[in-house]
Amino acid sequence: MKIKSVKTADLKDKRVLVRVDFNVPLENGKVADDTRITATLPTINYLLEKGAKVILMTHLGRPDGKIVDELKLDPLAEKLSELINKPVKKLADCIGPEVEQAVKSMQAGEIILLENTRFHAEEESCDKEFSKKLAALGDLFVIDSFGTAHRKHASTYGIAEHIPAYAGFLVEKEVNTLSELMQDTAKPFVVIMGGSKIETKIGVMKNFLGKADHFLVGGGLANTFLAAKGFNVAESLYEPDQLETAREIMLDAEAIHNNFHLPTDAVVADEIEDTAETLDIPVEDVEGSMKILDIGRNTITAFEEIIAKSGTIIWNGPVGLFEKEKFSRGTRHIAVAVAKATTISGAKSIIGGGDTIDAINNFGIDLNKYTHVSTGGGAMLEFLEGTMLPGIEIILEK
Repeated sequence: MKIKSVKTADLKDKRVLVRVDFNVPLENGKVADDTRITATLPTINYLLEKGAKVILMTHLGRPDGKIVDELKLDPLAEKLSELINKPVKKLADCIGPEVEQAVKSMQAGEIILLENTRFHAEEESCDKEFSKKLAALGDLFVIDSFGTAHRKHASTYGIAEHIPAYAGFLVEKEVNTLSELMQDTAKPFVVIMGGSKIETKIGVMKNFLGKADHFLVGGGLANTFLAAKGFNVAESLYEPDQLETAREIMLDAEAIHNNFHLPTDAVVADEIEDTAETLDIPVEDVEGSMKILDIGRNTITAFEEIIAKSGTIIWNGPVGLFEKEKFSRGTRHIAVAVAKATTISGAKSIIGGGDTIDAINNFGIDLNKYTHVSTGGGAMLEFLEGTMLPGIEIILEK
């Protein structure tokens, strides 16, 4: 797969629209984790050095086409300005006369951050007129947001119908590294899947069943599978409308003798509080008002043993509510086990998903202990399963 690199573009005095993924966690109006922002700095700095006029676009959260004050991008502009030691002008919208005027008056080496693209419903529908208005702001388009490359949105795909598109360094690295890692998959091949939603992971799970030697499932995702197997998950988070899908996946796994591992025990509590009383019990004992909030000790041990013998590991999604100390043990142990398998046993590890990376950072584990930490979660999984991502399709060498 050959993609058009921004290194091949003429950038001097050009208005360059850059789609970045600054969908980062905020706390008290400040950026709580700048991993995704720092990941795009090589591209931003390169553009500035080459005398381009840099216009950044990103979304933040899920405002559903409405203006949400808490999701305005001022804290992001402040953080980026601090990181690059240069003023970053943040505009009040991403299209319109004021935006056009601000872009028109830019000098080479200046940088602007447009307001949250998802404040417009037309962004996610990839509306042609909205795409055209965004494209009119630039001479060329650089996609450097691998985390949104699987979305066919105006700012990740639609713009490329109007102006030339190129890959930023982050996207280029992701595509090359993931392609290389998957060309030679060392066995045993272990897929660890957590998080909450089964719907966004159905295709990926079905695809990897035929390739993986072991599937380790935790988080809210596991609750849906446990419920599909007939266990009482009580007040736990799960998806009742996905039970049939979960059964199909488990039947498929059984038919191809895939080792599909669900938790055998769990940490439960009646409330999601730091002061909550917890129990570590077999999954068949869950009842009443209990909520499953982490995998239990026996499950941790079983998962650790499989990970220790692995040759290739893909991990997406925490296996418990890691944000609360009482429910973080499972995810912490998985993070340590994968790091050990990589650094001690020489396994290849591919980690993806914002929550997964947030968890590893919270635990103070060095991200360099893993072979590759992807800035995309869903995008990483879809790319690895062989799906052509819209945001990658637009930068392929024809």
